[in-house]
Amino acid sequence: MTKPMAIVIGSGPAGLMAAQELAQAGCAVTVVEAKPSVARKLLMAGKSGLNLTKDEDLPELLKAYDEAADWLAPAITDFDAKAVREWAEGLGQKTFTGTTGRVFPVTMKASPLLRAWLAQLDELGVSLSTRWRWTGWDGDKLAFDTPEGPQSIDTNVTVLALGGASWSRLGSDGTWVSILADKGVDLAAFEPANAGLVVDWSDYIKPVIGQPLKGVAFKAGSLTSRGEAVISTRGLEGGGIYSISKAVRQGANLSVDLLPDVSADDLAKRLSRPRGKSSWANHLRKTLKLGAARTAVLQEFGRPLPQSPEMLASLVKSLPITHAGLRPLDEAISTAGGVKQSAVDSGFMLTQLPGVFCAGEMLDWEAPTGGYLLNACLATGRTAGRAAAIWAKTETTTEAGV
Repeated sequence: MTKPMAIVIGSGPAGLMAAQELAQAGCAVTVVEAKPSVARKLLMAGKSGLNLTKDEDLPELLKAYDEAADWLAPAITDFDAKAVREWAEGLGQKTFTGTTGRVFPVTMKASPLLRAWLAQLDELGVSLSTRWRWTGWDGDKLAFDTPEGPQSIDTNVTVLALGGASWSRLGSDGTWVSILADKGVDLAAFEPANAGLVVDWSDYIKPVIGQPLKGVAFKAGSLTSRGEAVISTRGLEGGGIYSISKAVRQGANLSVDLLPDVSADDLAKRLSRPRGKSSWANHLRKTLKLGAARTAVLQEFGRPLPQSPEMLASLVKSLPITHAGLRPLDEAISTAGGVKQSAVDSGFMLTQLPGVFCAGEMLDWEAPTGGYLLNACLATGRTAGRAAAIWAKTETTTEAGV
């Protein structure tokens, strides 16, 4: 019997995982990519150490997906942190767990893992077409713009793994939204997730531009982060900000505790000590020991500083950060929004387009950095690929009259 034909559009982690599952199930698989090379965002992420997953038990892991946890639970249960590690090590990439529970390949790079994965897919017979941009459908066929001109392909099943709308230069440009919207697919508008903060700094902050803001706790709404952030020319960047950016996006006030391990009462007692001939500025420097970066931030957002020890202690513990919102969508690490849960079945097949499945960041979920993003992309790709293989085989059997 002829192998069912499957097209996977998008060559990021979700798309490659779907292709792997389809090929292992006996489908003839072609991965189609608009860019000249595959998995560009994965490779970019790997430049700073490829964070594969978070070494957490399943209940804790699922909490990171917030309101989407129930929706993603079956996929992530089938491909949890332990499974991600086993998969990576099956590709010859040994892993380790860092002090914060984040899991990395020992090489700390994405390229060795990607090379091994592509070699495995090649052995499974998966073919790859680059510089093919999906433009929708031509009748029942998939339509593409290619270097050789417009092309149409008939297929038994399609998996869309087109990403969100951040880092468009790497391939996730969100142009697929209009294609699916025209087909009546229920979509949520894209918004920045894991994004830096825009701050219009005064000249006072210039001496500490580029320095990390360490030993602090950011708070926005119900979210708190002990991660650090870098003071950049445009604002604040880094994990400490990214992990609370959802609450900021939703309108919560942002504050920072500059000394989270010291109580306000203890701070007030320290500040109440006699300062002798020391100036107020020197007294603060010696008493608080904030260092240059934290002191500059305190002055930036707290001036004029209160003279009352109790009021100043309160300010240090909850310093309001005035900002102009998050960085633009294309500069965010990831995005919220995309294909809604109501638009797909349990295997991530579009109810409006039978035989078309979705996976990865184009689905409407978000999570903080720390391994959660890649874990969910791999897990949804696996689920979509398996469900797509079952659909393709059923369709092929039906067409053959079996």
